[in-house]
Amino acid sequence: MSRHVVIGTAGHVDHGKTALVKALTGVDADRWEEEKRRGITIDLGFARLDLGEGVTASIVDVPGHEDFVRNMVAGATGMDVVMLVIAADEGVMPQTNEHLAILQFLGVCSGLVAITKCDLVEEEWLELVEDDITQKLAVSSIEWSPDAYRVSSVTGRGVEELVAGLNEAANTAKLRSEEDLFRLPVDRAFSIAGAGTVVTGTTWTGTVSVGDEVRLLPGEAKARVRGIEVHDESCTNALPGRRTALALAGLSRSEVERGTTVVADSGWRPTKTVDALVTLLPESRPLTQRSRVRFHLGTAEVMARLTPLQAEVEPGAERAAVRFRLEAPVVCRWGDHGVIRSYSPVTTIGGCVVVDPFPAPKPRRPLGLEARASAEPLTRLVEFVRAAGEQGLDVEDLPVRIGISLENVDALVDASGGILQVGGRLFSQEVVAGARIATVAAIEAYHAANPLEPGLPRDLARKKITSESLADRVQQMLADDGAIAIEGKSLRVSSFQARLSEDQLDLAEKLKQELVNAGFEGRTPAELGHILPPETATDLLEFLVREGTTVRVRKDRYYEKDELARLVRVVLAEIDRLGGVTPAELREKTGLSRKYLIPLLEWLDVQSITVRKGDSRAAGPAAADY
Repeated sequence: MSRHVVIGTAGHVDHGKTALVKALTGVDADRWEEEKRRGITIDLGFARLDLGEGVTASIVDVPGHEDFVRNMVAGATGMDVVMLVIAADEGVMPQTNEHLAILQFLGVCSGLVAITKCDLVEEEWLELVEDDITQKLAVSSIEWSPDAYRVSSVTGRGVEELVAGLNEAANTAKLRSEEDLFRLPVDRAFSIAGAGTVVTGTTWTGTVSVGDEVRLLPGEAKARVRGIEVHDESCTNALPGRRTALALAGLSRSEVERGTTVVADSGWRPTKTVDALVTLLPESRPLTQRSRVRFHLGTAEVMARLTPLQAEVEPGAERAAVRFRLEAPVVCRWGDHGVIRSYSPVTTIGGCVVVDPFPAPKPRRPLGLEARASAEPLTRLVEFVRAAGEQGLDVEDLPVRIGISLENVDALVDASGGILQVGGRLFSQEVVAGARIATVAAIEAYHAANPLEPGLPRDLARKKITSESLADRVQQMLADDGAIAIEGKSLRVSSFQARLSEDQLDLAEKLKQELVNAGFEGRTPAELGHILPPETATDLLEFLVREGTTVRVRKDRYYEKDELARLVRVVLAEIDRLGGVTPAELREKTGLSRKYLIPLLEWLDVQSITVRKGDSRAAGPAAADY
């Protein structure tokens, strides 16, 4: 089985990193004339190394000079294995320490040490250098190979042994997932005649194939992958852990730069607010409210101001919760590692781990980050859903925001014992319980204020809950439990039944008698004002409609049920006698004016009792019921 990793160099300026890469690969990684003239690496260099036994590596050579640490960080972000280069004649130097801190902040897990320029010193001196290195690395979080490799790029000493050591480190490095979302932070962009715009970088995760559409974030640019190369070899797809060049069709060179991220999945989006756990180096200064820093993530560097959860972030202390407010958007996800450098003077002061790339604007401080940073996916999901509150958590956000694949969501929701998935969003047990209480309370309040109404309209009940889909699900849950009843478009508490008081019963009888007396004309609430106010009349009439003794025709004209049925039979008898009937013919037969006839005929059409044909009516499908 083939295996591919990214190996990066690190170390102080002029300790022989580039010369060692050339001794290993035959490639001079210094590409620019200025680099060759000054004899130092300024930008990132790349080479391919065959380690044997089916293992290949992309070598990233980073600059060691303090003026170019930002370029070093851009190259170090994609490393699987670090090759820490220390010159035998100088030993550990300031940039050695800074690079080592950066590698730890970026979460690089595996590494080995190459002591270069061994041809320049005595063996006794080499022993002292090794002892110093051993002490320095003893407290490192990186898993180092047990022995340092003594090499000379001039004589070739130890190069074969170093290759074997790199092979061993590559075989123990964690493989990147091909099933994950595709992401490639861009470190170079240029144009080639015939190929168009080309971007290069390390494929962090996922795959992309020739012909696929990709997006370039931040921004709105889209492109089609015209071609893929890995170390000058054409490929049909880009796999993770490889130095990759993408030729992109439909993209202008001006639309991409270092710091851009190429993605394929719709779940990715840029952000200008990031909640993270921060660790500062012991020698740095405390960070306080609105401290301005340089935020490095992927190949991007942006300025940011931070809001600590506590008064300040103490140097050398346990990691602290911080909210970064960025001056330009970046692309990140849960678990990404970043580096923090001071605004001025520009030095590395700490690192961070992204916990929430899309935090809610309120509260303004980063609450509950430790729980949401958990390596256990279930714990993480529960905490994120709880923090989302009434808004719920969008399932489509999970791969980026929480680092959980969509294939695992259902199993995690089942295991949570309380998370409810509704309409593509996840809600906590507490939110669901609160929605149940709020729904029942709203129904009870409506009953108290409207005792004659059958129940609270469902649309009004939905407004009590932030999420409409959750409101509908909670209503059904309450109905299934027998707590409420859903009747058409209204909700009522199961024990509730609309009833008339003794006084209302008397008034209702008067209204019914008035409708009987009205005969074919019916009455509106306004026309019943001599009995009671129109608003009260409407409530009682609607109650009688639901009871079935009264019928409302169109908006506000009410008929006694039997009187309306008698009128309908008159209309149908005329239709049967004449083969169809016009309003004028009905007016003559019933004695009703157009004021009453036209609304009545329109109601008959809606009820399918009649069918309009021009200016006349014929019997409709429902006429047989009369």
